[in-house]
Amino acid sequence: MPDSNRLGEFLRAHRARVDPREVGLRGGGDRRVPGLRREEIAVLAGVSADYYARLEQGRERNPSAQVLDAIGRALRLDPDARGHLFRLAGLNPRLGPDNSRDSVHPTLLRLLDAFPTSAAYVLSPAFDVLATNSVAAALLSPFTGPTNMVRVLFHHPQARAVFPDWPTLTENVVHALRLNAGLFPEDPGIRTLVTDLRRDSPEFRALWADQTVRGLTRMFKVIQHPEAGRIELTYQTFDVRDAPGQQLLVGTPEPGSRSAESLAALADLPADRAIAGRPPVGGQPREEAFDGSAGERRP
Repeated sequence: MPDSNRLGEFLRAHRARVDPREVGLRGGGDRRVPGLRREEIAVLAGVSADYYARLEQGRERNPSAQVLDAIGRALRLDPDARGHLFRLAGLNPRLGPDNSRDSVHPTLLRLLDAFPTSAAYVLSPAFDVLATNSVAAALLSPFTGPTNMVRVLFHHPQARAVFPDWPTLTENVVHALRLNAGLFPEDPGIRTLVTDLRRDSPEFRALWADQTVRGLTRMFKVIQHPEAGRIELTYQTFDVRDAPGQQLLVGTPEPGSRSAESLAALADLPADRAIAGRPPVGGQPREEAFDGSAGERRP
């Protein structure tokens, strides 16, 4: 529909779906159509009534990102609808800080346990580990202290030993982090992470400088676990739609392989025995380990 006013049609349809009472306005009375009036959306979005009317009528076709953000909030759009609004206006949606990206929905937490033979965990846009199942918790047990996987890779003394393919793995992770930095330019976790690692890690600084952008998809990863030995996993990454920026990673061994047996045996060990008989990581007392229930660490 090249000649149609698709932006205006979208705005009108969603304006009609907003219950006036949900935004503190009186419903019923002399309202001849459902939803909010144009003037009410304009007030809620902080734009003039004339400007908003021109948007709906197709006489204004170049709204700014700030105006679309405000209108999206006034229309109570979810992330998918908000992104569609931006694209109808010819803009690329830029996602700002959102606390929902730091919490994991209870349904997703339950889904983690649906992978009893795989390592499943949820990452934030800055690659903080937000939640794990018991298998992933056991697999990550060599790492104590930080729960950010980028900091683990570049700062933890055991990272290169646990991940034999460290150069390839870090390259993939940094490229994906740069992608997230573009999607979430205001995310404080990403900003702090990049600032710290550019200052403290020459390897990170070099990878960040090459400007490569590539999301995580399917990858092969080798883990040399201090208790279970070599474990080979194929990882698949899934976007979490109700929390844009979160990703669910599921690492699966080849069925019937030695890796499958080792991963199962590792998951059966009590958390405090996952690295039993090994010296403390980094020469420091082992104070905490990943908890497999909700991404928290347990004493």
